[in-house]
Amino acid sequence: MAERVQQPPAKRLCCRPGYGSTCRQGQRAAGAPCGSSGATQGESSRTQSPETLLDIAARKVAEKWPFQRVEERFERIPEPVQRRIVYWSFPRSEREICMYSSFNTGGEEIGSSGESGDETRLPFRRGIALLESGCVDNVLQVGFHLSGTVREPATPSEPELVCNVSVSFDRCKITAVTCSCGNKDIFYCAHVVALSLYRVRKPEQVKLRLPISETLFQMNRDQLQKFVQYLITVHHTDVLPTAQKLADEILSQNSEINQVHGAPDPTAGASVDDENCWHLDEEQVQEQVKLFLSQGGYHGSGKQLNLLFSKVREMLKMRDSNGARMLTLITEQFMGDPRLALWRQQGTAMTDKYRQLWDELGALWMCIVLNPHCKPEQKAFWLRQLRRWNSVDVCPLEDGNHSSELTNLTNVLPQGPAGNPDSLSRPHRTVFTRAIEACDLHWQDPHLQNIITEDHYTNYCYHENLDSSLFDTRGWPLWHEHVPTACARVDALRSHGYPKEALRLAIAIVNTLRRQQQKQLELFRSHKKELLNRGITAVTNLEGWVGHPLDPIGTLFSTLMEMGRGSEEGILQMDGASGESFLSLAVETALIGLGQQRVMPDGLYAQEKVCRNEEQLLGKLQEIDLNDMLVKIFRKQAVLLLEAGPYSGLGEILYRESVPMHTFAKFLFTSLLPHDAELAYRIALRAMRLPVLESTNPSSDLSRPHHIVSVVPNRYPRWFTLSHIETQQCELASTMLTAAKGDARKLETVLESIQKNIHSSSHIFKLAQDAFKIATLMDSLPDLTLLKVSLELGLQVMRMTLSTLNWRRREMVRWLVTCATEVGVFALDSIMQNWFTLFTPTEATSVVASTVMSNSTIVRLHLDCHQQENLANSARTLALQCAMKDPQNCALSALTLCEKDHNAFETAYKIVLDAAATGMNYTQLFTIARYMEHRGYPARAYKLATLAMTHLNLSYNQDTHPAINDVLWACALSHSLGKNELAAVIPLVVKSVKCATVLSDILRRCTLTTPGGMVALHSRRNSGKLMSLDKTPLRQLLDATIGAYINTTHSRLTHISPRHYSEFIEFLSKARETFLMAHDGHIQFTQFIDNLKQIYKGKKKLMMLVRERFG
Repeated sequence: MAERVQQPPAKRLCCRPGYGSTCRQGQRAAGAPCGSSGATQGESSRTQSPETLLDIAARKVAEKWPFQRVEERFERIPEPVQRRIVYWSFPRSEREICMYSSFNTGGEEIGSSGESGDETRLPFRRGIALLESGCVDNVLQVGFHLSGTVREPATPSEPELVCNVSVSFDRCKITAVTCSCGNKDIFYCAHVVALSLYRVRKPEQVKLRLPISETLFQMNRDQLQKFVQYLITVHHTDVLPTAQKLADEILSQNSEINQVHGAPDPTAGASVDDENCWHLDEEQVQEQVKLFLSQGGYHGSGKQLNLLFSKVREMLKMRDSNGARMLTLITEQFMGDPRLALWRQQGTAMTDKYRQLWDELGALWMCIVLNPHCKPEQKAFWLRQLRRWNSVDVCPLEDGNHSSELTNLTNVLPQGPAGNPDSLSRPHRTVFTRAIEACDLHWQDPHLQNIITEDHYTNYCYHENLDSSLFDTRGWPLWHEHVPTACARVDALRSHGYPKEALRLAIAIVNTLRRQQQKQLELFRSHKKELLNRGITAVTNLEGWVGHPLDPIGTLFSTLMEMGRGSEEGILQMDGASGESFLSLAVETALIGLGQQRVMPDGLYAQEKVCRNEEQLLGKLQEIDLNDMLVKIFRKQAVLLLEAGPYSGLGEILYRESVPMHTFAKFLFTSLLPHDAELAYRIALRAMRLPVLESTNPSSDLSRPHHIVSVVPNRYPRWFTLSHIETQQCELASTMLTAAKGDARKLETVLESIQKNIHSSSHIFKLAQDAFKIATLMDSLPDLTLLKVSLELGLQVMRMTLSTLNWRRREMVRWLVTCATEVGVFALDSIMQNWFTLFTPTEATSVVASTVMSNSTIVRLHLDCHQQENLANSARTLALQCAMKDPQNCALSALTLCEKDHNAFETAYKIVLDAAATGMNYTQLFTIARYMEHRGYPARAYKLATLAMTHLNLSYNQDTHPAINDVLWACALSHSLGKNELAAVIPLVVKSVKCATVLSDILRRCTLTTPGGMVALHSRRNSGKLMSLDKTPLRQLLDATIGAYINTTHSRLTHISPRHYSEFIEFLSKARETFLMAHDGHIQFTQFIDNLKQIYKGKKKLMMLVRERFG
């Protein structure tokens, strides 16, 4: 709390007409301790004497009456009575002091020191430590004012600090605090806490004086003058200017101070008009909230704001009026957050954590306006505030920045007399809309009053069977109201400190839910044939209870669980024969809410909230240990949910855009499995549905009762959480697969469900991997049935991803082959027989067939020779089929796979030859040709190389083309085979290659060795003589090379720049070497140079360089 050193102004003027100064002299000793009338407080407590009537009366007066009213009521109040009223006016409970000095609840902190570092830093803990270490001194109570000094011990970094502390109080509430420490915070500082607790714990050690005005009344003129002069002398630097100013005003007859009867007294207590509430530093609350908001969720600001909300709830629970005040201050700062306008302008959504803070803000206002004992004028004031905030443009919408067309859902369904049908026309709903609507609700309904006030409000003779029945068949009361609204009443009762009333209403609501569930089941059974024939469901729940802004199921669950903590005391007393406990009611309520069929809301935030709240509720359920009674409830609810038709998310018919039940069903499955496996599988298999992803959407799906609002049109919905939902569906399936290990019938059923309902290839692949891991655990023999399930799922993945792009496709193919290997040779044979439905030709040859024929596979399968041959034949057949379908990518793999089978190899070679003319490029053909040479088929390699040459075209400037090495290799191969082969390939080279440097390289290689001896791979020699350049085929190659140099020279000179002149001269030098290989080459080159000089004489510098080098 921000403690200001200035003394608070007096609340009222004090005067005692009719009292003379003489009658007051010497009436009491100056130093009487607090509580000195009669027996001392210590003696009374030690001897356990009954309280005196004076103390009883004084305590009641001190709690309820302002002291001014006491003075006005009685002309003269005896001093002992004044003393006891003043004594009892100070707070006696530490709980409120703790509440205003820490985030934690008071009951957890009183009388104990914190163990954690965070707790010891709280002002309340520090105050206790200061008190217990004797740091509080000079404590004096003057009327309704307490003062003292608190010494803060020295630390290594700080010197000792002595703080002057003063506290004003009224009617057992601290109304103002000041401390010289200067700390500014929402909470009271540790020094205020220490002084206050000193007064609470050691009242007999506190000197007590009546209000200062009473003391002054006893003084005569000389005493008053001496008192004032001494006061001025002691504090002359502080009060002298003020004292002189007051003296001037008093001596002036017409001054304002002389027009007022009496004088202010800061120690005289409260006036009749003063509001009686605990001191709350509103300025600091605003500053702190503004600071937290400005940090944007960083530095733990979100946590701090949540703690402030918790503090508001704590105040409400203590029925402290500051709860509403504090929430108003927080709301004003939230509404003034500049980010709201920025987000609206940019069209961006607020952060998720910030959005949750707004939700809590709306829920708290709902609690405040539903206070069952608030005054009409208070509710009217709050309503004006809420409407003002609601009308601001930037006020956040209830569904999270998503402009929904959903109408006022609070009153769509049948509800109590407080319903407001006019609100159906409201287009938008802000976070305050529900609180505004709740202002119309009241607590005057006699049936409601009986429910919340009577423990045994029953009617065992009541047999009314209408929907609006007030009691169920057991005679227990029901409360028919829109469920979230009814639960908001429960939350309001709990929040305002009425736990028993909240519990009674919660039980009535749960009984109503159970009765409605039974009625819905009966209604569905009577119309089952008609609904099943239509194959659709009406949307009976426009807003789900799980993920609802008011969190109705969470409210009921926590209300019942709080009472059910102590199992022995948690048995309901309303019907001794039922044996139900609050714990069992809480669990059943959660199961009913989670199983409700409800439409997926619009907007990212609303959909994420549905998932988040469901997981939070399930997390609480998982903490509960199941006993026989709870297992019975699980079974009962599971059966009801399965049979309840369109009212249940696990019913036989499902609206296309209903919230899926995967997460809930997984919890039910694991809970029921040890007790009723068949029921567990029925639940899980039913929940596997995900109709929103089904490709067909029947037009009849729009058929709904005419009074039900159409929430979503017939379109593919925007499910922002679809990825999360599919993951949950996958986890449910994985859980079933794990549980079904060893049970062939159940595994088959689960497999069928997966294949029917899961539409994501990546999730099916994950399930296949999970099943494979479970089936091949290291500590047990492989489960063949589960392996087959894994294989089936893998095959489905292959079919799903065959024609679509998937970055994990290669991983999937390799895994499938591994899985099939584990299953056995028949599985491998099967996937090779049906490869065209599972793999691309490339995958089938490069991965599948290659893996099948590897040694590791043969060893893994323990195959004999016959089995190996059969498997190899299947792989070769697959390879040939792939080569036929995609020779470009599969021919080489097919040749490799067919090496050991002559006929298959010949077939593969023929496929390559057939495809060479049209379907294959020179790179592929050169690769296969090199493979043939490597395998010892030079003639076939030569054949393929010549075919490749026909597809090649190298221009004059492609002297770094990657195919050059292949051309050189092809010429070397031809030369090694003999003169005829070289003669045949050179015309192809001349036709395909226009690059002079490549041609000259080939020409030089052919002239260095004899045909048949260039490559030492073959022993055959066609001739022992070098080939002549004057005869074919080298003459043709030489002419082509010279011509290429001439053409290249002219091409380069067309766009040559000076920086390339030296490079060009070197190029001409290489050209001269080639020219000189001809018998008249010297003459040709000279003529060539002369032509260049004539044609390009304009390039003087270049031609000068040419003459210098070549003459």
